[in-house]
Parts: sequence; structure tokens; C-alpha cells
Amino acid sequence: MSIDIGMSDKARKASADALKDLLGETYALYVKTHGYHWNVTGPRFNSLHAMFMTQYTELWTALDELAERIRALGHFAPGSSGEMMERATIKPDNGVPDADEMVKNLAAGHEAVARAAKKGIAIAEEADDPVSVDLFTQRAQIAEKTAWMLRASV
Repeated sequence: MSIDIGMSDKARKASADALKDLLGETYALYVKTHGYHWNVTGPRFNSLHAMFMTQYTELWTALDELAERIRALGHFAPGSSGEMMERATIKPDNGVPDADEMVKNLAAGHEAVARAAKKGIAIAEEADDPVSVDLFTQRAQIAEKTAWMLRASV
């Protein structure tokens, strides 16, 4: 069935591709955050364990929102962890960093998400896609605020 939401096929693809990039970054950060939640140790265990759970829960919800927007644009969302990780600049850790490094790594990860979201804003604006602009803006706002909170906790 054809899609007529006031955007050309090319514009929908451009927005969907930018959303896929943000989905990849978000997925990589989700995996990292969840792993840190499981493995954090030290005197700040309770506060970091709880903070990381709040963060990975929010990221999980974002994954669904991003994938559903990709589908609404008529494209398939990446369906495997490999497909999503290929689009991410956030790389997995080898080993388990200490608590301070975890916090620093997550702050950097949220900054990468913010950059991907802001790049997506420009692409979606060019595609005359205000719905995706709104989603990208929300993701940038949350990522920047979370990065600030993480930086403030070190």
C-alpha cells in the first residue's frame, strides 16, 4: 500500500536513515548502561545501580519509539543487534571499568546520542518531517540532560 503523509519517498528515506543512526547509538548505549547496572561495584553501588536502571529503562522505551517512527515512514527498522551496532559510534567495553569510568563512558555515550539526534534534526527539517524533528529534539534534550547529570556525579 502506498504512503501519502506529505513526504516524498526520498524524504521519508532520509529521515528513516537518520532515525536508524540514532537507533543504533541508542541501542549501543542501552546495552552498555544495562551491563554497567549489573556490574557496578564500590561505595556508590546503590546510587549508581539505581541511576543506571533508570537510564537503561528510558533508553529501552526510546528504542521502541524510534523503531516505530521508522516503520511509520515506510521503512524497516534494524531487526538485529548486529544491524543496530553497525550504525553506532558507541563501542562496547572489553572488561568492566571502575565506577568512575562507567559514569564517564555513559556521559560520553549520551553526548554521542545527542550529536546523532541533532544531525537527525537537520535531516528531518530538510525532509519537511516535523514529526521526526520532534522525536529527534526530545532525544537530544534527554541525552544532554542525562550527560550533564552523569558529569555532575563524578
